[in-house]
Amino acid sequence: MRKLTVLLDGLRFAEGPRWHDGRLWFSDMHSRRVMAVDLDGRAETILQLETSPSGLGWLPDGKLLIVSMEDHRVLRLDRGGPVVLADCSALAAFRSNDMVVDPQGRAYVGNFGFDIFTEPVRPRTTSLALVHPDGRVARAAADLMFPNGTVITPDGKTLIVGESYAARLTAFDIGADGSLGNRRVWARLGRTDDPLSERPLPPVPDGIGLDAEGAVWVASPTTREVLRVVEGGAITERIPVSTNAYACMLGGPTGRTLFVCTAAEHDPAKSDSPRTGRIECCEVAVPHAGIP
Repeated sequence: MRKLTVLLDGLRFAEGPRWHDGRLWFSDMHSRRVMAVDLDGRAETILQLETSPSGLGWLPDGKLLIVSMEDHRVLRLDRGGPVVLADCSALAAFRSNDMVVDPQGRAYVGNFGFDIFTEPVRPRTTSLALVHPDGRVARAAADLMFPNGTVITPDGKTLIVGESYAARLTAFDIGADGSLGNRRVWARLGRTDDPLSERPLPPVPDGIGLDAEGAVWVASPTTREVLRVVEGGAITERIPVSTNAYACMLGGPTGRTLFVCTAAEHDPAKSDSPRTGRIECCEVAVPHAGIP
């Protein structure tokens, strides 16, 4: 069984890992920082924000996009600092979260759907937003149960999104205009149509990543592991974590380094002391593919 080692610790809550320009970029969400770390564990704060960052991505011109969670905005990092590219408030319920940016600069942005910290766990469906490079916002898909980690296949034709509170991966065809169609279940991780009632809880997809054989790595906080899942739902590999796994990304020089964002606590009110957020990693057999 593969074993993770710690690359970086002392974080509050790492999310949205992206391998870019020879480093792993990520959001230390509860510290309101966008950061990057190299393979020797040398970390740098790229940007300090007034709100919590989550998903990251890059436009074709190399400018960084950042999801600002509480105000549902997508920020673009210009030379003079971050500016608002788009406001997804009309399509977001509670906090915005993960994002994937396609080669045309279109961003797909998810959101929680309801207040997971104070409301009873009775999930409500919500929408996936499509943000165009000029800032226009459209509804890409509706009736999703906590749309979270998202990937796009190498041919640019398929988007796969993790529905955290449905314990499934859902696929869409991507139209020429960025619209999504032909919705289908790509993999079901729960045993029933009500996975949150199952005991023990099934794996649920938080952050996800795609490999060159078309399998999806899934960070599952409910089962404290990262899973390699193939279309149809078969699990071909499991790697345990000591706390909870919240996001993952394949990267490194060969694309075979699996980076995992872990933490003991996801509630921002409880994540400051002690700081248990980490970036952990190990080598796997099949390299990265697709976006991010």
